[in-house]
Amino acid sequence: MSEIDDLVAKIVQQIGDNGSASTTASQSATTTNEKELKRNDYPLYSKHPELVRSPSGKALKDITLDNVINNNIKSNDLRITPDTLRLQGEVASDAGRDAIQRNFKRAAELTSIPDARLLEMYNALRPYRSTKAELLAISSELKDKYNAPVNAGWFAEAADYYESRKKLKGDN
Repeated sequence: MSEIDDLVAKIVQQIGDNGSASTTASQSATTTNEKELKRNDYPLYSKHPELVRSPSGKALKDITLDNVINNNIKSNDLRITPDTLRLQGEVASDAGRDAIQRNFKRAAELTSIPDARLLEMYNALRPYRSTKAELLAISSELKDKYNAPVNAGWFAEAADYYESRKKLKGDN
């Protein structure tokens, strides 16, 4: 049991050391997918393992306990990629689950944002935490810096909604 505890501690340490997502090596899965995925392509990991890659580009078959123990797999290799999320969205859309498809699209955008900044952004959405200008600034940051238009629209919508419901900083 001690070996497992040591392994878990090592993984947790690596997660702390490499907390932000990298998407540079994972941008080929969607372009190599010739056809749009359908509901019967679910689950991707067993039906299309060739489409599922780590952010560093490692194939699903390479993510093994032995490779973790031998330090060939880093914490970043255990993160989902934007491409995998988009592919999951295709499956959801074909199954008539459009809301889930939109959530996958939103999640795909968020993978490029460092974890600490992402938590700050979501904390800003708490009632009475932000001014309208602060929420709109986050919306602009999402759109311009992170190319996340879906999430940018969500923050802009929240700014208007909080204003109409008196939930902005200073309204309480």
